[in-house]
Amino acid sequence: MRYDIKQNRNIYIICCYLKSKMRNWLSKMMGKSDLPEELNDDYVEIDTNVTKSGKTKISVRPFIVQDFGDIKPILDCLREGMTISLINIKQLKERDIVELKRAVNKLKKTCDAIEGDIAGFGEDWIVVTPSFAQIHRANTEEVEE
Repeated sequence: MRYDIKQNRNIYIICCYLKSKMRNWLSKMMGKSDLPEELNDDYVEIDTNVTKSGKTKISVRPFIVQDFGDIKPILDCLREGMTISLINIKQLKERDIVELKRAVNKLKKTCDAIEGDIAGFGEDWIVVTPSFAQIHRANTEEVEE
């Protein structure tokens, strides 16, 4: 984990400001002698070794779309923001091209909403990424060489 001194300094300044406002308010309400001991200190200790908890890993997840209803879990994963989706559209393409267009348009709209990226590769696959990732697109000249 990278130590960010600016972020910790800003947190420290905010904590000191809030503490002084709280001290002033309490002293007006209770009188100076009744304040708790920790509010009389002139500093605040901040633990800089705090680790982030929860989901921090990025996952690459494959999906198979057989009908339009199968895109809901894909959209949910994309909205969470930590999943790159690899979507196999072969079965839907063979079954119903109109449903495929609906599904792809829905994926495009969601991708635009989350500021992600979407691209097809091969004839049967689509990749959709959240905003932190970008899909490399080769120029047609590079592909021909």
